[in-house]
Amino acid sequence: MQNKEKVLGEERRALILKTLQNAGHPVTGRDLGEMTNVSRQVIVSDVNLLKAKNEPIIATNQGYLYTASPAEAEFEKIIVCRHLPEETEEELHILVDHGVTVKDVRVEHSVYGDVRASIMVSNRQEVKAFIQQIKKSNAPYLLNLDDSGVHLHTISAPRKEQLAEAEKALKKAGFLVE
Repeated sequence: MQNKEKVLGEERRALILKTLQNAGHPVTGRDLGEMTNVSRQVIVSDVNLLKAKNEPIIATNQGYLYTASPAEAEFEKIIVCRHLPEETEEELHILVDHGVTVKDVRVEHSVYGDVRASIMVSNRQEVKAFIQQIKKSNAPYLLNLDDSGVHLHTISAPRKEQLAEAEKALKKAGFLVE
């Protein structure tokens, strides 16, 4: 694939969109760049242009993800949690072990207001990758932005019962704020 020509403009964005729609999992900017023979920065710009056209793409710690509604209905809920930063992995394991996807984390910051970050983890392997990326980059957990450790998660699952069972387990662990 050396000396491959760049895929230009609209054609490249259409290819990126189709790739993300068909992937069913996050795709890195680097992989998209290699596929189209452009830099990761060009991909970032392209994704922003696609988002401006209301394409449901989010940036996760694992790459770009197309988030159009799946055919089967997902139940979604916002929960409030509190724990120490070193308990983050345990909290996420509790959720994903109940078949729940953790979509994001949100905190109320005294200066910036609502601060939100996409997580998009749904199994232990994705949790491990997320925790490793936090450690590798030395990034603080968002819950550190609130002195009390209080934060919100948007969670989803195919069945309501999964959300309820996950909440029970979080409550038992002392992580759920009611």
